Amino acid sequence: MIMKRLLQTLVLACIPGIITSDPEPLQDFCIAAAPGDMAANPHSMFINGSPCISPTLAGSAHFMTSVLAKPGNTSANPFGFNVTLTNIRNLPGVNTQGLTMARVDIALHGQVPPHSHPRASEVTLLLKGTLLVGFVDTSNKLFTQQLRPGDSFVFPKGLTHFLYNIDTVSPAVAVSGLNSQNPGAQIVALATFASKPSILDEVLKKAFMIGGQDVERIRKNLGG
Repeated sequence: MIMKRLLQTLVLACIPGIITSDPEPLQDFCIAAAPGDMAANPHSMFINGSPCISPTLAGSAHFMTSVLAKPGNTSANPFGFNVTLTNIRNLPGVNTQGLTMARVDIALHGQVPPHSHPRASEVTLLLKGTLLVGFVDTSNKLFTQQLRPGDSFVFPKGLTHFLYNIDTVSPAVAVSGLNSQNPGAQIVALATFASKPSILDEVLKKAFMIGGQDVERIRKNLGG
C-alpha cells in the first residue's frame, strides 16, 4: 500500500512538468544549429532573447523610458498611423519580462489596417479621439466596438484586428500593452500583396476573386 501511494505521488508530481508548454519563441522561426556550427562560425548563432548584464550593474534608469511621450509620424505610410514600441534598446529592463508597450498615433481618417500579432494578446487604452476597433475570430465572426477616451479593448492572440479613427476633428492616440517581449506584427494587405518575392498572381486572383489588373493595381498602391 505504501509503495502504491508513493508511486501515485510521483506520477502526480511529474504531470505538471509534462503538460507545461515550451517557452514562447521571440522570432518567426529558429533553425536548429548543427554540431560544429558555432565552432565554424561564431557569428552565425542566434539566441531566443537577449543576454543579460550582471544584476549588480542594474540601475533605476534601466527600467524607465520616455519613448512613448513623443508623437509618431503618421504620414510615413499610406494608412496614416504610427506605432512606437518599447524594446530592449530603449527600455533594457523589459528584457525577459514578457511584455511590450506601444504608443499608437492615428491621423484623421487614418487606421491601423487589419493585422495580427502571432506571439501576443493586446489590450488597448484610448487616450484621445474616437476609434472604431475590432477583431475577427476563427469562425469569421466580427467583434467590433466604438471607443472613446478612457475605454479599453482586448485583441486576442494571433487574431486579425484593426483600429480606425472615426473622429471628424482630431487624430487619435492610444496606448497598448502586449504580453510578449517581441509580439511581431503582420499587416494582412502587405503580407499578401507586397511580399518579397511576390505571391503568384494566380493564387491572389483565385483567393480574392479578382483579375490580374486588380492584383497589379493593389501591389502598386502598397509598394509591392
